Amino acid sequence: MSDLKHTPLHALHGELGARMVPFAGYEMPVQYPLGVKKEHEHTRTACGLFDVSHMGQILLHGPRPAQALETLVPADIVGLPVGMQRYALFTAQEGGILDDLMVANVGESLHLVVNAACKDQDVALLETGLDSEHRIEVLDRGLLALQGPQAAAVMQRLCPAACEMVFMQHGRFEIEGIEVWVSRSGYTGEDGFEISVPAERTDALARRLLAEAEVEAIGLGARDSLRLEAGLCLYGHDIDTETTPVEAGLIWAIGKPRRRGGERAGGFPGADLILHQVEVKDHRRKRVGLLGEGRAPVREGSELFDADGHRIGTVTSGGFGPSVGKPVAMGYLDIEQAEIGATVYAEVRGKRLPMTVSKMPFVIPGYYRG
Repeated sequence: MSDLKHTPLHALHGELGARMVPFAGYEMPVQYPLGVKKEHEHTRTACGLFDVSHMGQILLHGPRPAQALETLVPADIVGLPVGMQRYALFTAQEGGILDDLMVANVGESLHLVVNAACKDQDVALLETGLDSEHRIEVLDRGLLALQGPQAAAVMQRLCPAACEMVFMQHGRFEIEGIEVWVSRSGYTGEDGFEISVPAERTDALARRLLAEAEVEAIGLGARDSLRLEAGLCLYGHDIDTETTPVEAGLIWAIGKPRRRGGERAGGFPGADLILHQVEVKDHRRKRVGLLGEGRAPVREGSELFDADGHRIGTVTSGGFGPSVGKPVAMGYLDIEQAEIGATVYAEVRGKRLPMTVSKMPFVIPGYYRG
């Protein structure tokens, strides 16, 4: 793994006994000695600390950054208040999804957090897709996610002002002399904070957070099972260039002002197809949640069949849900087969296991809304 990049916490992961794996061009911790299941459960009941410094962080500068970004995403960025963050999608001319990202309005600029595997192409997209009045700045910052029902209690000791924020708010603070940008968000379904920190101070802040009794280091394995239980998409698996936002069940990420009849309708790549699907709903497949029986997990790539043996879809993410106590998955089904409560069959090692089409998320979200 000598050719892989390292985050600022690489040495700390080694000290903590992490098992490291290649991920999106980085050497990343998949688990610690606690183990994936216990790391998952600890995050659901107490507080987990995740190194997500491999994600790309970008500042978009210019006279009208929100208007500029709206030429590349269908979200309502112009209507995003200062100090708020919003989920967005980069879309392709053919209607597919190039990446999903978070966008925070930090005043004169926008702060973007993009997926690690896509960040080079996202930077290129911004550089070529925006007008010359606007400039992108790729940041050298670490990113920590403090997640779980006790995250606020931990943050109250270190940065009480950040605890005054509600879900999807964003602010700039200081933790023991370290300048941080904090959003009350995360990708686990729990309350928590994502903390952007200068690269050279990331290790110090991570160690300070881990010194708190409630906090355990959590790896990518538990991060995946947590986000799956929360019904959250993973780019390159549940969403990709072959999937439209409507097929993915992400209509809510298309701002009302950007839809037909809105004050800034269209104007983003793939708008004709995507907005047609929003209105007419003539897409042929749909992302759904799936609950299994027993304990055998149904993994990504498993094919889905109806009772008559006809192939009707594919699993895009799957595993055993420690908090649910059952196998959980998400995938795409032919629209006629996607009714909640329907039974479908996943092929696993030559056997077809029954699964129930279910609402997502599979767990009750713990987001703090005030």
